[in-house]
Amino acid sequence: MSDLLFLPLAALPFPEIDPVIVRIGPLAVHWYGLGYVVGILFAWWYAKRLVANDRLWAGGKAPISGVDIDDFLLSAAAGVVLGGRLGYILFYDFARYIERPGDILAVWQGGMSFHGGLTGVTVAMILFARRRGFSAWSLFDVIAAGVPVGFGLVRLTNFINSELWGRVSDVPWAFVFPNGGPEPRHPSQLYEALLEGLVLFLVLRLLTHSALKLKAPGFVAGAMVAGYGTARILVELFREPDAHIGYLAGGWLTMGMVLSVPMVLIGLWAMLRAKAAAS
Repeated sequence: MSDLLFLPLAALPFPEIDPVIVRIGPLAVHWYGLGYVVGILFAWWYAKRLVANDRLWAGGKAPISGVDIDDFLLSAAAGVVLGGRLGYILFYDFARYIERPGDILAVWQGGMSFHGGLTGVTVAMILFARRRGFSAWSLFDVIAAGVPVGFGLVRLTNFINSELWGRVSDVPWAFVFPNGGPEPRHPSQLYEALLEGLVLFLVLRLLTHSALKLKAPGFVAGAMVAGYGTARILVELFREPDAHIGYLAGGWLTMGMVLSVPMVLIGLWAMLRAKAAAS
């Protein structure tokens, strides 16, 4: 393939969006952090709407109240942030944080793992459901139904930050990222925002409101987990792997794929389990 295909002139201009929304003295508000905040708040609001809609639930009433959702908000935020940060440290850049442990707290620099955040919030949901005396499966469902919006927003902020970009490409919509070298690259962050965000949210909306799958506790959560894992594996085909990890198993497998395969399997198991329990 000719090198002319990879000239910067063949790529779309990267939008000049400051990753920092506003600075107030030493405090800086980043799009990245705002994406997490808005995503969590939307999932909270959407979960409250779901539990208030009696038509969606077996027996005509949700086993969870709006007050339960309110009380869970802080635990959810803590689970996402702590789990996401710990997952990134352990799976993606352990050597760096061992060498510079002070960077562990620098979350404004990026470095969050979806797989770690999912694990963190799952643990938080199990503990919360036990304390309140209801099944964790229904809590999984109502939270899972709204979280794709957060996925999409955070991926958009990854694009603004010019991070997690894709592989070199000659597609007409490729971008030359400011810190990605001179070659045009796939905007893989936008692919993820579309698949993990918009498409997955619409699929789950159909499951909750048309197929009424909230009546089979665990089905919606399983669909979210399997759907995210599938979308992530597909996008990893276009995404540049982390430089300090690179490709695995002969130059095609990535860490994102490795961590997503179990998600697909667990999600499918949860869906089959929910279907069997409801029949």
